[in-house]
Amino acid sequence: MTWVAIEVNTAPESRVRLGAWLVEQTGHAIEERDDGTLVAYAGTTEAAGMLDRALRGFAESPVTVVHRVVPEVDWSTSWRDGIIVRQFGRLTLSPTWLAETAGGGPRVILDPETAFGSGEHGSTRAALTLLDRHVKLKDRVLDLGSGSGILSIGAVKLGAAWAVGVEVDEESVPVAERNAEFNGVTDQVQFIHGDAADVAPLFAPVDLVLSNILRVVNVALLPEILASLRPGGIAIFSGMEEPEEPLFLPELSAAGFSVVDEARDAGWWAVAARR
Repeated sequence: MTWVAIEVNTAPESRVRLGAWLVEQTGHAIEERDDGTLVAYAGTTEAAGMLDRALRGFAESPVTVVHRVVPEVDWSTSWRDGIIVRQFGRLTLSPTWLAETAGGGPRVILDPETAFGSGEHGSTRAALTLLDRHVKLKDRVLDLGSGSGILSIGAVKLGAAWAVGVEVDEESVPVAERNAEFNGVTDQVQFIHGDAADVAPLFAPVDLVLSNILRVVNVALLPEILASLRPGGIAIFSGMEEPEEPLFLPELSAAGFSVVDEARDAGWWAVAARR
């Protein structure tokens, strides 16, 4: 399938609101580049044009929009490229075709297919590192932007009582459900297609929230995440590059969180904060 990238530039104070709107409209995660450019994707040039027009009507400040055709890639097979067995503290992560080589202890056998979350991306690895450090036995876990289900499944494998994954990309949900079934945790893990802001409060209070999305979306979700956590609960935020740290930390503090830990991996940064 050929995709059209919609590259959007707007005033810094408008990026959080505009980024959240793009995620809602497209049903997919967006990219935020170092220069502040927001990148969303559409399946056709017609869809890109419709999104462009709606975007200009929604934006409160001036925007510049550039469309760029992304070369076609066979994602049905290319997602396997470079995936290896990895260790994150107590947790071993492996694709199905390398399952026999995985070591002992808690193991997640997972095929991400076209869903985000293979353990090969720095943001996912940083989130897994903090998950291993902070999840506790019998924790109730909420995973926002659950993708392949890697963090929800990992939490249960590490002793959480249950985990609920919320994903705006409808196509990712059956992928996550297959991975949960393969790992034998379908009675402890549930995946829901929906908007995290709407779904998260329905499962409150929880002990741990995982939000491996993007900075603009993490910022937009801070009130819902805070309301979903029990007092003293932990939220793990990832999906942010290291230069975004000084941009996110003030937002985190203003929302009522205190930082307790952080992890870095290949230029990506994740932070654990307590309510």
